[in-house]
Amino acid sequence: MYKNQRNFLLIKLVITNLKTMKKFIASSILVLAFAAVSFGQATDQATATATIVIPMTITKTIDLNFGSLVPNTGGTVVVTPAGGRSATGTVVLFGGIVSAASFDVTGSGTSTYAITLPTTDHTISSGGNNMIVNNFQSTPSGTGALVGGAQTLTVGATLNVVSVHPVSTYTNAVGFDVTVNYN
Repeated sequence: MYKNQRNFLLIKLVITNLKTMKKFIASSILVLAFAAVSFGQATDQATATATIVIPMTITKTIDLNFGSLVPNTGGTVVVTPAGGRSATGTVVLFGGIVSAASFDVTGSGTSTYAITLPTTDHTISSGGNNMIVNNFQSTPSGTGALVGGAQTLTVGATLNVVSVHPVSTYTNAVGFDVTVNYN
């Protein structure tokens, strides 16, 4: 019996140790599983935001006017964005109202904006007679910057004059496009 009792106690000790080891292993697995989850991922939040700004506008305040001239055998008349006027060829400048086109540009604060001018010829007419306006230039040129939400944009161009233009006022009711867009 003594031997059986000893074997029984030994078996009981082994079983108790196995139960303790099982609990330890199960606890370790659980700890590792939760540790892997909590150290393996992280969560944070971000907000979404949108800012609505006022639309950009452009309003013509003054038309482009090349003034009065005598064509002679032809040439060009240039009105600069600053409103200066010069002639080439045999064109003689003869007073009249001279002005660069002027536009009021408005928008948001101190935003910058792109300026798009005509890149093709613009025709002005009197009856069946035509003259070509091209080489549009502006101040500011290419990109403008609003100050307090506003800026004045001026546009000049070149008038191509030939000798056969009869005396008259040449114009185009449609006008030419100047476009501004936020950058």
